[in-house]
Amino acid sequence: MAGELETRPSVKVADEVWIATALLHRENPARANFTVKEIVGRAAKESVEGELRPGVRVHALLHCVANRPPNPGRYRMLFATGKLTRRLFRDGDPYDLGREGAKVVPAREEIPSEYHYLLDWYFSEFAPRGSRTAENDPLLALRGSGKDLWANEHADEYVRRLREGWE
Repeated sequence: MAGELETRPSVKVADEVWIATALLHRENPARANFTVKEIVGRAAKESVEGELRPGVRVHALLHCVANRPPNPGRYRMLFATGKLTRRLFRDGDPYDLGREGAKVVPAREEIPSEYHYLLDWYFSEFAPRGSRTAENDPLLALRGSGKDLWANEHADEYVRRLREGWE
């Protein structure tokens, strides 16, 4: 209807934490992670909902953190790189199985349009889908590296040889 004001969606606290963390990554591209205090401070500065809501800190500490047990929030939006340091979650990061299938990024229609570019950046630059491969992941690169260990002898024979001379 003409003359009506456009209404902004009410942003979930978890989405607000993701937005603040994504903004920190964009503003500090050389940094790998951020403290919970920095994330809360960036959320306060951005003031997506007009004021800092009390749940922002606990979401950054626990509810949004993929590699922590769900309690009760089970989002996978952040990854704990230390006790009080976080970065955005990427496909391929280990996570608590209780968070399987949980939300990783905000739904585009659930955040204000001025933050949509952050979703585009996340999927194109920060965490492109399928970006975790043996070429760029040191753990995945180890796959199959021990296949020749038993090429010339059976495991039982190896153990028997090691034990020779034992009393």
